[in-house]
Amino acid sequence: MGQPVASRGRAATPTVGKAMLNKYARAFFTRVLTPFAAYLIRRGVSPDTVTLIGTAGVVAGALVFYPRGEFFWGTVVITLFVFSDLVDGNMARQLGRSSRWGAFLDSTLDRVADSAVFGGFALWYAGDGDNNVLCAVSIFCLASGQVVSYTKARGESIGLPVAVNGLVERAERLVISLVAAGLAGFHKFGVPGIQWLLPIALWIVAVGSLITLVQRVVTVRRESAQAEAEAGHPNASQGSEAAK
Repeated sequence: MGQPVASRGRAATPTVGKAMLNKYARAFFTRVLTPFAAYLIRRGVSPDTVTLIGTAGVVAGALVFYPRGEFFWGTVVITLFVFSDLVDGNMARQLGRSSRWGAFLDSTLDRVADSAVFGGFALWYAGDGDNNVLCAVSIFCLASGQVVSYTKARGESIGLPVAVNGLVERAERLVISLVAAGLAGFHKFGVPGIQWLLPIALWIVAVGSLITLVQRVVTVRRESAQAEAEAGHPNASQGSEAAK
């Protein structure tokens, strides 16, 4: 959520599949949401306001519905507010605004929204869901998602490109989890067995996040050794060999 800025172009080149999906999905939603974004601008609504409202909606949907096992309706609410991530960016482009503040607010509130989603799952399994293992898996998904994001941000802050996307990034974590939760919610409408989709999805996200974390740590270690070698650091050759 929030205004896109030029600095976001620092991300590593994505895989062809991700690039194609991102290209066509964003083009489609840009066409659909541009009139709505223009309407909000005319009404004097700022991109930051949309970012804040969108995050509040996601948090409410996750922490009000998910702990009660209302996965279908919770996912509907969250999905509606997730689109604010595209609306505020569209508004910023139309206004010609790009700021460090917008990027900071966007990134920070994304972490808040992600935590609410997996926190809602954890609360369900700690309560009426009555499954301590899945509660722990949900908490691991929450924590690993934050650490995966931190590794890239921290690597970039020390001047490294962190040229790896990883197996499961934020978009994949949310899509897998929300789709599974929404479908699992049909159990309350009488669809048998479908509630198991959510536990399966949580395990997939947990394992995928762990793999992504390892990928990023290894990448930062290799890039750090290479950077030190190029700078003539006395321990560079040793570090470069260790990174191979």
